[in-house]
Amino acid sequence: MARSKRFEMDMTSGTLLPKVLMFSLPLIASGVLQLLFNAADMVVVGQWAGSHALAAVGSTGSLINLMVNVFIGLSVGGSVAVARSYGAGDPAAVHKSVHTAMTLAVIAGLLVGVVGFIFCRPLLQLMNNPELELATLYMKIYFLGMPANMIYNFGAAILRAVGDTRRPLLYLTIAGVVNVVLNLIMVLVFHLSVSGVAVATVASQIVSAVLVVICLIRTDGFIHLEVKELRIHKKQLVDILRVGLPAGLQGSLFSISNVLIQSSINSFGSAVVAGNSAAGNLEGFVYTSMNAIHQAALTFASQNLGAGKMKRVRRSFWVCLGTVTVIGLVMGTLFYLFGSPLLHLYVGEAENTAEVIRYGLLRMGYILPLYFLCGLMDVAVGTLRGVGYSIMPMIVSLTGACLFRVIWIYTVFAAWPTLDVLYISYPISWGLTFGVHLLCYLFIARKKLNALEARIAQE
Repeated sequence: MARSKRFEMDMTSGTLLPKVLMFSLPLIASGVLQLLFNAADMVVVGQWAGSHALAAVGSTGSLINLMVNVFIGLSVGGSVAVARSYGAGDPAAVHKSVHTAMTLAVIAGLLVGVVGFIFCRPLLQLMNNPELELATLYMKIYFLGMPANMIYNFGAAILRAVGDTRRPLLYLTIAGVVNVVLNLIMVLVFHLSVSGVAVATVASQIVSAVLVVICLIRTDGFIHLEVKELRIHKKQLVDILRVGLPAGLQGSLFSISNVLIQSSINSFGSAVVAGNSAAGNLEGFVYTSMNAIHQAALTFASQNLGAGKMKRVRRSFWVCLGTVTVIGLVMGTLFYLFGSPLLHLYVGEAENTAEVIRYGLLRMGYILPLYFLCGLMDVAVGTLRGVGYSIMPMIVSLTGACLFRVIWIYTVFAAWPTLDVLYISYPISWGLTFGVHLLCYLFIARKKLNALEARIAQE
């Protein structure tokens, strides 16, 4: 047990801010490395295969997210179920949650892989993708690696639930090196362009999945994995679905608005798509850093609720809000100030380089200075899910962000069809949605925490 414990974190005691940072920093690094998978694809094709290949790879992101987010949401449910049982000191419940989650990972990976492979081309056609053939090729190869993608994400979620964010970082470092090396070999040596970077991405996902499974098998703690015991446990499945299904539906429906926005962007041509894709990838580094604090809010709330420590749930909420604001403002400002040289990494020297960078900077100017609002929104969602609310934040998020953006596209953007009008919808939706989430926490979730605290005091 000692060997496993040194990777785990007791979130139910000690000073909060240092523990939030200890949990989040490896997670930020992990998220950055995971983004580098896609960034390496885009940099390699942008530098050596041209802006058309860059547009093909970059334009697939919103559609891929649409198809996988339901199942990634289930990994969030698995993390909450494990964290709550771990905080309550119930090893049997942890064991069942781990094996149910990993069984779901295999099923989800196979299902989304098959569906994505079959339907990617007609969906790309619906989006008016300007590089249909190249984008279809990339996505078909990408979805062949979906089982490995799901196994890694569910396994990493289990490790995060017990406070272990260091080993997922190590595994992604190894997989990231594999990805970059294979990218260069496939494109520069074998001249495979889009198909080459897709194969490299799949190979790296397989490496990370194998490593996380070996970790869970070899661990001697609560989260030890026995392959022969992989099965669905009804109670744990219900617990995972209660949180994970609304989270996944929210993520996928969120992606619908992003697909509509991407479709609108596609109508402006390849230069705009390439600039938007490069800028979006750079913004991802800021987002994944803020998302680590969202994961911290979720896990700290879950563990402390399981341990019956309601004051720490409340305090962790405000600590995470403050932390994500600082990260969002600092990183967003820095990335915007250095936007031009960063975009050059993706675009290289082509005929339309200046045009692509101009469009990339246009997007970054609307998104990055106010990106912290997205972080605040996600932290509020994480805390609400951690204390047992999942339907409520899903409805608020879908109304305040997804539905708002869809209405915006068909009304405001339809009247003034410019990129400026399209991009400003993002920060407006984040601010509105965070405001409603904050009210839900103050007047609904906090009331529940106070009632639980009073009941525990009486026992």
